[in-house]
Amino acid sequence: MNLSSLDLNLVVALRALLEERNVTRAGERVGLTQPAMSAALARLRRHFDDQLLSRVGSRYELTPLGAALRDRSAAACDVLERVFATQAEFDPGSETREFTLISSDYGATVFGVALARALHREAPGARLTFQQTSPLLMENLPTLLSTVDGLLLPHGVIDDFPAIELFADQWVCLVADDHPEVTGELTLDHLARLPWAVYQRAYDAPITRQLSMLGISPRVDVSVPSFQLLPALVAGTRRVAMIQRRLAERVPMPGVRPLPCPFHAVPLQEALWWHPVHTQDAGHIWLRHLAQRVATEVGPG
Repeated sequence: MNLSSLDLNLVVALRALLEERNVTRAGERVGLTQPAMSAALARLRRHFDDQLLSRVGSRYELTPLGAALRDRSAAACDVLERVFATQAEFDPGSETREFTLISSDYGATVFGVALARALHREAPGARLTFQQTSPLLMENLPTLLSTVDGLLLPHGVIDDFPAIELFADQWVCLVADDHPEVTGELTLDHLARLPWAVYQRAYDAPITRQLSMLGISPRVDVSVPSFQLLPALVAGTRRVAMIQRRLAERVPMPGVRPLPCPFHAVPLQEALWWHPVHTQDAGHIWLRHLAQRVATEVGPG
């Protein structure tokens, strides 16, 4: 496909049509008259050799191809907006730019709070938005990274993208204060027998990857999308969980006690990853330098 032969305005029209499912509303959204938007839909139908929108009774429904193109057209618009918003210079004292980072609640708590404080101090007109990581993150990572400013994620999950190192952290295990079986040190036998509370999906939770190297398959009792929920799910139960030491020092954990892991848990190295499309953007360069300075305040681990 030769991009020079395409009218990129059609990408904007395509997104509006697929999200609104209505020619008139789509036209109003992008500033086109109803006849102009109808003409754009006709051109798109010819290009894709598909109806994209098909009438069902009094409304339009997306065809299978239209449904597949809905998210792709939104991502394409986001990338185009970022390309044409790229700056040669960035003045933090006067900019009103919004920076968006994908992060777990761990990254937002341990690093994001300090980053937001520094951003408020040095670029008071700028905004910082955190989006929660998803178990589906890896399914379309290049496209996703191209539409945001970065991803806070430890090493060992992704590669082949530029990154800067932020800080290191250790793992600790959590059990209830009144756990009936763990009265002293935690053992590997405990980890194999006791039920677990884990972060995200059981089969790719950090503890699953750690224990699999020891030949232990943890019996996952509950999984949640937040590290900060784990202490509450351990308190008053026989469950055990594993969280980062820095987070354990920052969040309330009533009824729970942290214990050393009874094995050499691989430390994590948190990093800020981004898509190469952002590498030469002056605002992004400034954000990366700010992140590195904040990382020195957080400490090496």
